[in-house]
This record gives sequence, C-alpha cells and structure tokens, in this order.
Amino acid sequence: MSKLNEIETASEGLPPEDIRQLIVFLAARLRAGGGTMPEPRSFSQAQMNGWIAEDEADMRRFQAGK
Repeated sequence: MSKLNEIETASEGLPPEDIRQLIVFLAARLRAGGGTMPEPRSFSQAQMNGWIAEDEADMRRFQAGK
C-alpha cells in the first residue's frame, strides 16, 4: 500500500476539524515546495442562473412529492 493510500484511509475517520487542519497543512506544504494551487474556475452568469433554475425546479418537484 502506498503512503498516499494510507493517508487517504486514515483521513476517512477524522472529525471535520482535523480534516480542516490537514488541508491547511497540505496547502502550506504545497506552497513551501513551490507548487501552485489550481486557478479558480470561472462560470458565466447564464450557467449559474441555469443551475439555480434547475435546483429550484428540483425543489418544487421534491416538495410536490414527485
């Protein structure tokens, strides 16, 4: 088993605060090693409006019991 698999398996049982601390630690290690984080994704207003409309339609169907 690789070290990464061991870390992934161990992290599955962590409480949310420990997971947050692990993410902060890993991000700091990445920055210190000269790595970069991926650029934020960009979505158009039309895409976001479509997702919102779809979500609202799903909620209406759910509330109607369909």
